[in-house]
Amino acid sequence: MSTLTRISGPFSHSDDAATTKTDVSALQNAEGDPHLVVLEPEDNPQNISLFRRWLAVLIISSASLCVTLIALQAAFTEQGSAQTFHVSHEVTILGISLYVSGLGIGPLLVGPLSEVYGRNVVYRVSYALFFILTFPVVFAPNIAVFLVFRFITGFCGSTFLSVAGGSVSDMFPNSSIANPMAVYTISPFIGPVVGPLISGFINQYLYWEWTYRVQLCWIFAELLILVIFIPETYAPVILKKKAKRLRESTGDPKFYAPLDRRENTLVSAVLISCYKPFQLLLFDRMALLLDSWNALVLGILYLAFQAYPIIFEDNHGFDMQTTGLAFAGIGLGMILAISTQPLWNRGVPFSLMLYVRETAKYNGDPPPEMRLIMGQVGAILVPVGLFWLAFTTYPQVHWIAPIIASVPFGSGIYFVFTSTFTYLVTAYRPIAASAMASNSALRSAFAAAFPLFAGAMYDRLGTVGATALLAGLATIMAPLPFIFYRIGARLRKNSRFAAH
Repeated sequence: MSTLTRISGPFSHSDDAATTKTDVSALQNAEGDPHLVVLEPEDNPQNISLFRRWLAVLIISSASLCVTLIALQAAFTEQGSAQTFHVSHEVTILGISLYVSGLGIGPLLVGPLSEVYGRNVVYRVSYALFFILTFPVVFAPNIAVFLVFRFITGFCGSTFLSVAGGSVSDMFPNSSIANPMAVYTISPFIGPVVGPLISGFINQYLYWEWTYRVQLCWIFAELLILVIFIPETYAPVILKKKAKRLRESTGDPKFYAPLDRRENTLVSAVLISCYKPFQLLLFDRMALLLDSWNALVLGILYLAFQAYPIIFEDNHGFDMQTTGLAFAGIGLGMILAISTQPLWNRGVPFSLMLYVRETAKYNGDPPPEMRLIMGQVGAILVPVGLFWLAFTTYPQVHWIAPIIASVPFGSGIYFVFTSTFTYLVTAYRPIAASAMASNSALRSAFAAAFPLFAGAMYDRLGTVGATALLAGLATIMAPLPFIFYRIGARLRKNSRFAAH
């Protein structure tokens, strides 16, 4: 009896610590070992029905939306929590920063763990802990408990900022990954927009604790559908489970999967996987600079959630719920941007000939650098939107002007992150979860830090000067996608991490 077949597609690469030198040689000599269990067509997650794959994408995207929505809901609970716990407003801002810090640190562990244990186990365990440990946030007796568990829940929920990208990469080949990655990409960024909108209405009429009580119900519903509907998609773990079934059904203990023959101990494998994201940041210039660009853009977005109350409540007299509605401009920009995705898939008019030429040249599978064309548009829209926003924040300017200005800013954010995320999971496909983890860690660090100095910066520079400063920083980073589009292939060729 032989289970032998060729592994094709993205799974022919080795993976973070899960696949060692022994594993690689075993794959290369697969024809000579009838007991090596390899991927049959029916086992390949890319051969799951299109409906089930899209259902999985929508579920993990909604879970990601839930996790990031909670981050910025806290912006509208700060006044109530400050009164309840008898602390200053500056202390309550830590509720956002610590949660986002957890979101940044968590992927460094859970991303690589998913490449040892599989995606499903990590999803279920982390989201169960996310649900259970939100209770101390809701019923915190003091500010210390509240802040500690905000950090812990951020850490637990962070799975969906790195592992989910790996799941999308598992289920779709390069040629069709753009649409599902677009849906996943928008979810963690539409969350911070929807969060203040919902939280504004809740806190206008109810106690601030109800913000987290409502969230508990959502988390529980997400946990149920994750357990019921999400399949395992990580090929090495699928093979390991298949080998175990064959050993049990045939009574032959010789069947094995590559993960069963790793030379490293489990602890060392996890440790190796955990420092892989740091290696990317330290030794891969392309990953470092793209991650830095993403970090700056996300930091600006999170800073906006502290700046909007200053702009709209102080300058225009908005109440809490209408200030939450002011974020709709950013959300509208993101929705308008994702509606253009079919055009990008075919090649938008100004890049159509280039797209067709590159697709034909690479037999229908264009290089990852093609994904950065979308990022080039985003790199222009972000500073344009910010400069427009900066010079419409005067009290004498009608309040609709800064909301309209936030539309291109929101579209730019979508284009920037969709292009970068898709680039990372295709250019670094063998270590997609770790590539996303390094990106998440750096951008979350910026997102955690920026809100802490938002108040002081806007007090010192004013709404015009502070927002224009952010626009200037975005302008400095804008050339990056243009540069990497030109030299990305050469950098990938010299990278020890990228797929060639």
